[in-house]
Amino acid sequence: MSTVPVFDTTLRETMTWLKDVETALEPCERQQAYVATRAVLHVLRDRLPTEAVLALSAQLPMLMRGFFLEGWRPVEGPTHIRHVEDFAEAVDRVLPPSFPHDPMRTVEVVFAMLAARLDPGETSKLIRHLPPALRLLWPVDYRVG
Repeated sequence: MSTVPVFDTTLRETMTWLKDVETALEPCERQQAYVATRAVLHVLRDRLPTEAVLALSAQLPMLMRGFFLEGWRPVEGPTHIRHVEDFAEAVDRVLPPSFPHDPMRTVEVVFAMLAARLDPGETSKLIRHLPPALRLLWPVDYRVG
């Protein structure tokens, strides 16, 4: 570990979150869990309005916040992805060609991990920024109308 406690904490928290993805996507290695989480977070980030991106980033461990916001260009505004298949295709384009898991399943696993780890009220607010079809990718408890 480092000599900076906040770095140790964020690394430990991030590894715990990635372990959730790794376990749900078995067989999956930690690197693949990172790649999957990063891909889904980037496509989600690019679909959300700026205020929702910032609200979500505030709930992530510091290390995850860094890779969530990496390369973000808020001036371009949110994408217009409205359908589940289009969201999964966007994730598939970000994943490496050799990624061993179905992109739709990958999205569902990462969203389930986020739903389990984030504040439920904040998660519900976040999901309301998505079109109704994309809300179906989240666990059933968060599918708001």
